[in-house]
Amino acid sequence: MEALALERKEEQKRELKERIAQLKKERNAIILAHYYQRDEIQEIADFRGDSFLLAQKAATTDAEVIVFCGVHFMGESAKILAPNKTVLIPDERAGCPMADMVNVDGLRALKKQHPNAKVVAYINTSADVKSETDICCTSANAIKVINSVDSDEIIWVPDKNLGDYVSKFTDKKVIIWEGYCNTHDMLTVKDVEEMRALHPNAQFVVHPECRPEVVKLGDFVGSTTAIIKYCKESDCQEFIVGTEDGTGYQLRLDSPNKQFHFATKYLVCPNMKVNNLKKVARCLETMQPQIYVPPHIAEQAKASLERMLQVK
Repeated sequence: MEALALERKEEQKRELKERIAQLKKERNAIILAHYYQRDEIQEIADFRGDSFLLAQKAATTDAEVIVFCGVHFMGESAKILAPNKTVLIPDERAGCPMADMVNVDGLRALKKQHPNAKVVAYINTSADVKSETDICCTSANAIKVINSVDSDEIIWVPDKNLGDYVSKFTDKKVIIWEGYCNTHDMLTVKDVEEMRALHPNAQFVVHPECRPEVVKLGDFVGSTTAIIKYCKESDCQEFIVGTEDGTGYQLRLDSPNKQFHFATKYLVCPNMKVNNLKKVARCLETMQPQIYVPPHIAEQAKASLERMLQVK
C-alpha cells in the first residue's frame, strides 16, 4: 500500500510539473525561486538564487509574468523593478517576520533623531520601508553598499545580527534597528558545539543573520550564495551549515560527493515553505494572487533598489 501511495504521489508531481511547464509557455512566464524554497519548487525554477540575484533577474527578464517563489517582500521588489510585468506569488501568506519588525513610523522617528544619517535597508523590508530608504542591500553586498554611502552615519534596518556583522567592516557609525530573522536567530553556540563534536572534520559555514556569538565560530561567514560557492570550491569534504535548510538542494546539486549537516533541525523558515507545486500551478491558472505596490511607494522604493543594483 505504501509503495502504491508513493507511486501515486510521484505521478501527481509529474503531472503538476507538466501542467506548470505548459502554463509557463501560455503565459510567457518565468519562475524565480529563493534558495530556501522546497526542493520541488527549486527543481522547476528557471532561476534559483538569493534575494540579490532574483532582484536582478526580475529587473532584466523578457517574460511577461514572474512567478516569485519566496516571501512577500521579494515579490514586491520584483514588481517595483519590473512594474510592467505581472508578478504572482503562489501563497500571499508567505510573509517575513523580520520585515514586519520595522515600520515607516518608527523609521521616520529614528531619521529625525539622526538627521545626518543615511538609511541602508536590508532587502528584507516592505515596499513602504524601502520608500523611506536611501539604498537597499542584501547579505551578499551589504558591506559594499554601506561603504558606498556618502555619509559617516548609517541607520541600518532591520536585522541587528547582520547589522552587527557589517559594522565590523566599516569606519562609519552604524545605528542598528532591533529586528532579527526568527530562523537564523534560533541557532546557538551550544548547537554548533554539539555538531562539531559529532563531526570533528567538518567546517562550519554560517550566515551573518545568525547571532554574533555564533557567527564568531564560523570557518566561513557569508550570504547564502557565498556559502554555496565556498562549499563547492573548498577542498573540505564535510560541512556544518548555519543557514536555512532549503540551501541543501543547491549544495547537494553542486557537490554530490560532499557531506552537509545542518547545524540544527530548526533551521527551517515556515514562511518560505508554504509554497508548493499545486500553488504554483494554481497561480498560473488563475493569475492570482498578484503583487501590487502603490505607484507613489513604488517610485520611491525603486530608487533605493536601483542604487543597490549599481553598487559594484
